[in-house]
Amino acid sequence: MTPPPPPYYALHTDHFAQAGNRASYYTSMREHYGALAPVEIVPGVLGYLVVSYAAAQDVLLDQTNWKKDPTVWASQFPSNHQVLGMLGPRPNPLFSDGEQHARYRGVLSDAFAGVEPHHLRDTVRVVADHLIDQFAARGKGDLIGQYARPLPSYLFNRLFGQSDVAAPRLVRSLAGLMEGVDTAASATAEFEMYMGDLLGSKIRTPGPDMASAMLKHPANLSQEELLHHFVLTVAAGQEPTTNLIGNGLYEFLVDDSLYSHVVNGTLDVGPVIERVLAVRPPMANYGAHYARHPLDFHGHRVNQDIPVLISYEGVAQDPALLGTGAHMAWSQGPHACPASGMALTITSIALSQLIHRLPDLELAVPRNQVRNRPGPYHHALAELPARFTPASAGTRSEAPWPSNPYIDSPAPSPGRSSPRAITPESWATWLPADCPAGRGKSSPPFPGF
Repeated sequence: MTPPPPPYYALHTDHFAQAGNRASYYTSMREHYGALAPVEIVPGVLGYLVVSYAAAQDVLLDQTNWKKDPTVWASQFPSNHQVLGMLGPRPNPLFSDGEQHARYRGVLSDAFAGVEPHHLRDTVRVVADHLIDQFAARGKGDLIGQYARPLPSYLFNRLFGQSDVAAPRLVRSLAGLMEGVDTAASATAEFEMYMGDLLGSKIRTPGPDMASAMLKHPANLSQEELLHHFVLTVAAGQEPTTNLIGNGLYEFLVDDSLYSHVVNGTLDVGPVIERVLAVRPPMANYGAHYARHPLDFHGHRVNQDIPVLISYEGVAQDPALLGTGAHMAWSQGPHACPASGMALTITSIALSQLIHRLPDLELAVPRNQVRNRPGPYHHALAELPARFTPASAGTRSEAPWPSNPYIDSPAPSPGRSSPRAITPESWATWLPADCPAGRGKSSPPFPGF
């Protein structure tokens, strides 16, 4: 496991993290090293970073020469080392290969497929409105700390059958885990304790939720495997989604053409999301692979069992892709994101709901004062201060769908009435106004109702 030769690009520093510096780092890597640059992931831990689209495909699509299992590499570190929180071996699809990977991925894919799209959309709207209500009357707010960061945690708590009370604990632990340096070890322990508590509660009292669906899956995962599938699902749902929402709001606020496109009456946030995926991907440098044997790879000698990370951000700036809008933010190959559709739905509704409620949003500080959180893996804003015309009256989302198995709506905010009770028999009156099935009693209910 001979590390790459110096000098290294340190991915864990604040200097690398800031938006004005990142592009110059990737340019320098290509100029000095070509497709593959030596990097320091966290202090004292070295690897390579792929910054070429062609080289990234050669890694992601080649299971003969590359593997995802980091067990051999990770064995050199103590069990509480800060790098293992994000790169250490776990029995889940992100860190496995072959038949084991197929078994694990099937569990996750089936759990995601069990979330009905209209249930998901409704839950996101309810959570979004609840969060917006907390700061709308003030005329100012931090759109990261008060919106983009708590929204996925409330959402995934509900999808996993948990109460909203647990959400702040999830946010804290995952933020520390992603930053990958001083707080990573303690954050990993806190996060795994949270997931262990969740697993214990679902074993005792299963319910109609994603966690219980994994517990009951025919793959018959062990408790250890279940724990690490919970870890992957919630971690991948929380921090990257926070960054996708937050970076989307940033692009919306600083780009006049995008702003005009969204607020011209269509509320079409698709171009905002596509821009973010190309230029500010929420997971900038991740997807670690390990050579199965020493390789001559794009002009470099890569020894086996050395981490080779994919720079989804750097790849999008490859001259071969630059200006095309193409990106690799969802990765490619057998380990591509299995829930990109869910992530797009969550982000689209989160953005459009906020813009609908607070249409005159603007940055509350100069653009050059908006800073990123340091961390080797993500492109994440620390804060996004905004101002807007105070909105004292809440705008209620559509009433929750009666068959939604995940909803545990928060108590109504002061001044807002509780949604009326709805029963499946009254489906003709509770269909959303824009539902293509119509609202008359002659229209049949949806399958499964």
